[in-house]
Amino acid sequence: MSDAIATTHVDGTPSFSRDEFLDTEARHHPENGTLLGFWLYLMSDCLIFASLFACYGVLGRNYAGGPGGAELFDLPLVAVNTALLLLSSITYGFAMISMQHRKPRAVLAWLAITGLFGAGFLGIELYEFRHLIHEGAGPQRSAFLSSFFALVGTHGLHVTFGIVWLIVLMTQVMKTGLSAANQRRLFCLSMFWHFLDVVWIGVFTFVYLMGVLP
Repeated sequence: MSDAIATTHVDGTPSFSRDEFLDTEARHHPENGTLLGFWLYLMSDCLIFASLFACYGVLGRNYAGGPGGAELFDLPLVAVNTALLLLSSITYGFAMISMQHRKPRAVLAWLAITGLFGAGFLGIELYEFRHLIHEGAGPQRSAFLSSFFALVGTHGLHVTFGIVWLIVLMTQVMKTGLSAANQRRLFCLSMFWHFLDVVWIGVFTFVYLMGVLP
């Protein structure tokens, strides 16, 4: 077990003193080892999404005689979905500010709002997938649709994992408060959530906006 106490920088990120990272046998833990490991994970996730974007870039115009993005995409609905995800990023930022001011109830409230926005985003995305499949535009219809479902679906799976992580973290905050470990977890989830926002902006621009062009 680690006996650590966290302080926070002005931007809300937790910092940990070397002397405070001692376990029960007085051995030192690596400073910010969790954050470094999580950055490495995000870099590997970048490679995954870069590969999916590259596949879509190559296959995105191969319609196999089927419908293209101009016929399939509902831009107003996708814009609403984008707004939900961007708003969830803002509310998570408020959660981090509340963490900096040591207000666990406010943290939980903002996390709950973030989760609701994320759930709304997933609901609209699932509705879009269901509608496309119902119209006969499933992933097996063409290379374009295969790459579309792979890219957007992978992002959706990441958002689903983020919501599950958020619920687990809310439970931990309710049980143990804003401990050093929970602050570190909140910061890791913050990086993950904002990363998904950045990826979605790329999806919205590269897939949806460019997809409706002739």
